[in-house]
Amino acid sequence: MRLHNLKPRPGAKHRRKRLGQGESSGHGKTSGRGGKGQTARSGSSIRIGFEGGQMPLIRRIPKRGFNNVRHGTRYLAVNLESLNRFDDGARVDEAALRSVGLANGRGHGVKILGDGELTKKLTVNVHAFSASAKAKIEAKGGSCELIAPKSFPARNSAASKSKSKSKPKS
Repeated sequence: MRLHNLKPRPGAKHRRKRLGQGESSGHGKTSGRGGKGQTARSGSSIRIGFEGGQMPLIRRIPKRGFNNVRHGTRYLAVNLESLNRFDDGARVDEAALRSVGLANGRGHGVKILGDGELTKKLTVNVHAFSASAKAKIEAKGGSCELIAPKSFPARNSAASKSKSKSKPKS
C-alpha cells in the first residue's frame, strides 16, 4: 500500500447539501425550512422544551420522589498503580495528587482505588480508601491516613434546637 492508494472509507465523505438551487434539486424554494413562520427565519432558534407559551410538559407533570444523587459524596478516584510515580517513602495527600494531575476537577475529596500494583512504600493521606487499596498499601509497609470529611451542622435537629434554647447565665 502506498500513499496514492489511500482513500477514505465508504460513507465517510458527504457532498455538501446545496440549498436553494432550483425546485428539481429537492432543496429549492423554501430550502428545507418548510413554510413561513418563526423557524423559517434566519437567526431564529427556540429553546428546548418551549411550547409557544403553552405551559411546557416539564412544568405540567408533578414532581415527586427523592433523588439521592444530589446529596451523595462524590470522590475523585485515583488508582493505586498511578501512585508509583511518587518517590519511595513519600507522603501523598490531595495537594500532591493535584500537582501531578492525578486528581483533577471538583469533588468532595479523593478516594484511592485498588486497581494495579503498588511498588513503593508510601504514606497516603486522603479522604477514603477502598478495602483492596488499603490492604495493598499496608502490605508494602506504607500507611493509610484518613482525612475527616467536612461536616455540616444538621438543620432542624433536636440537638441544635436544645442548644439554642439553653437558659441564660445569671
